[in-house]
Amino acid sequence: MSKADKLFVNMCQEIIDNGYSTEGQTVRARWEDTNEAAYTIKTFGVVNRYNLQEEFPALTLRPTAIKTAAEEMLWIWQRKSNNINDLGSHIWDQWADETGSIGKAYGYQMQKKYKFAQGEMDQVDNVLWQLKNQPYSRRIMTNIYNFDDLSEMHLEPCAYSMTFNVTGNKLNAILNQRSQDILAANNWNVCQYSILLMMMAQVSGFEPGELVHVISDAHIYDRHIDIVKELITRPQYPAPTVKLNPEIKNFYDFTKADIIVENYQKGPQITGIPIAV
Repeated sequence: MSKADKLFVNMCQEIIDNGYSTEGQTVRARWEDTNEAAYTIKTFGVVNRYNLQEEFPALTLRPTAIKTAAEEMLWIWQRKSNNINDLGSHIWDQWADETGSIGKAYGYQMQKKYKFAQGEMDQVDNVLWQLKNQPYSRRIMTNIYNFDDLSEMHLEPCAYSMTFNVTGNKLNAILNQRSQDILAANNWNVCQYSILLMMMAQVSGFEPGELVHVISDAHIYDRHIDIVKELITRPQYPAPTVKLNPEIKNFYDFTKADIIVENYQKGPQITGIPIAV
């Protein structure tokens, strides 16, 4: 059975059984259809570990669109774009203005250049340079929560920081996330940053190791609770096999076509999930 399923089920059960309800408090999020307050049950400080040497951490309780998730990651990390016209999916449409921009968020922050000891470059190129030249550094990280630009972001970053760390021949990473809608986004983020870790490892000559996912505010919206309760009772299947095209040696050459997904057995998709904005 998929280890990602087990982690997901345990996390959801803990939130449902022991989480803190925000009902009655002043909350920012509203329901898209009614503009009513969107309350949650939340747990503070969730940490999940995914060993990519063992399996790829895709849920089998329901399908995760692995390639679409990876495409969003490449939009941010590779194309360094903040415009939805550069993205094939429509998941960012609600945050875009009439030009397609989401403001000074995500890809905008990745393309900003900084002065490093080795020269001027952006955060992604710094990670790639360090993995090739100083792989045992403890300073290989990115951070897109830029306080100077927050007022010009249409959405403040949820997943905001990646810290890479080499142990032996394994490349590991910690994904820090300030907030996560568990039903809508949990495995989506896990899959896309696992793919990123795999890509960074391949082009730097390492094996992918562990992805550690740290979530400050892990929450289930009140309208999602019954959906989650049904989801975590579903049958679980073995994890799929996910590989990369081994011919790619440059991070900027990857496309979603270079992601190979095999033997993905999964339950039915959930449709009509209420959206909080």
